[in-house]
Amino acid sequence: MRSYYPCEAVRAAEAPLLASLPEGTLMRRAALGLATVAAVELRAVTGGVAGRRVVLLVGSGDNGGDALWAGSFLRRRGCAVTALLLDPDRAHPAGLAALKAAGGRAVPARPEHLGDPDLVLDGIVGISGRGPLRPAAADIVDAITAPIVAVDTPSGVDPDTGAVDGPAVSATVTVAFGALKPVHALASPRCGRVELVDIGLELPESRLIAAEAAEVGAIWPVPGPDDDKYSQGVVGVSAGSAKYPGAAVLCAVAAVAATSGMVRYAGSASAEVLAHRPEVVAAPSAAEAGRVQAWVVGPGGGTGTEAAETLRAILATDLPVLVDADGLTVLARNPDLVRGRAAPTLLTPHAGEFARLTGARPEPDRVAAVRTLAAEWGVHVLLKGHVTLIARPDGRVFVNDAGGSWASTAGAGDVLSGTIGALLSSGMPVDLAAAAGARAHALAANLAASGGTPGVGLQAASAAPVSASAILASLHDAVRLLRTYMPES
Repeated sequence: MRSYYPCEAVRAAEAPLLASLPEGTLMRRAALGLATVAAVELRAVTGGVAGRRVVLLVGSGDNGGDALWAGSFLRRRGCAVTALLLDPDRAHPAGLAALKAAGGRAVPARPEHLGDPDLVLDGIVGISGRGPLRPAAADIVDAITAPIVAVDTPSGVDPDTGAVDGPAVSATVTVAFGALKPVHALASPRCGRVELVDIGLELPESRLIAAEAAEVGAIWPVPGPDDDKYSQGVVGVSAGSAKYPGAAVLCAVAAVAATSGMVRYAGSASAEVLAHRPEVVAAPSAAEAGRVQAWVVGPGGGTGTEAAETLRAILATDLPVLVDADGLTVLARNPDLVRGRAAPTLLTPHAGEFARLTGARPEPDRVAAVRTLAAEWGVHVLLKGHVTLIARPDGRVFVNDAGGSWASTAGAGDVLSGTIGALLSSGMPVDLAAAAGARAHALAANLAASGGTPGVGLQAASAAPVSASAILASLHDAVRLLRTYMPES
């Protein structure tokens, strides 16, 4: 698992090291890692390091000191280094002295002093900084055309929430010191590639984590020698209607694709579902569907009295239940249906549905918002978005960066619900099922956008918009690819 730590926790972990090490040791340790990454980037962009032009954007805090020390190391490797000081009187003294001793220049931060660098280091503000860039810094950042390496976090982006409310840096690479911070997951487009430099921090267990591809592949249920269609999980899908039969098809077919178990469909779109997947067992209602191990309810099911009664009946069972789409609208009017429910419940809203459930949108602090809903209602919550968040009632949150926005298309949520529902029926814990399903769904969207080439879907110029049907068609390949990352036994 990748772990992300709030800035308060990182500062607490730094404190004993700062107290025990000689002054400046921790900063130089971080700066050496920063300079190493910057040199790698210079070589990738220009073919070399010596003779290249590097500009440092230097604020008044420790991030400015990190940039200055890194600049001194790059100068010793033959780079021409110029520091633009945003507050010359408050620049880090030791870092500034080190840069000048190495032969670097320091000038006031003005756009005309930027020149034409090969690389820029963003040391404007660090993890204590909040709010957008100030005008002087924003004018310089706006004029930059070279790649930017952000020092720990991109300036102007909230390090704990990833929120941006004004001018901010968009980095090519971000070099994180000691620990990944929430911004590295929540605002990944602003961070670019993230490189972690170990500076010796001892950190507690994190409450914000991301599953690696190999971990998702390792837990994905596949049939063993003693399995049959029942032992691998039977999921019930109550979705779709005469008005929205497509939701039933997308949800049920995704459940079929996700595992080797069994799918029981309950609803009025049986003919359409069976036309696409005859292996589905269909019934007119949830009461007549037969035994299942988990339920998916809501997509395209309507919000009237009949839909509300279906939701009520399914939530009255002792089975895991995923509630999505129209089911969330019904639930917003009847929250007591899930509050305090003993059996596992997963709500899967997008931001608008989240607002209907809670009365407020989840921004700017999406992690805090999803934790609050999960804790107050006693449910698991999957908040959709470019970065999907899955919160447990106890406050632990999985984060999944989709690596693109290709799943922002009608019906993609129905595919996600069916995928997760099938994993729930296999007996997988709710948070792991949601995290694994979200990861596979995002990968399927990227594969579909790229024409099946892994990784290409992340590059907008190399991909094309896709439909939910295309995402569904790529789900098998996504699962297969995730399982290729598993280590050989």
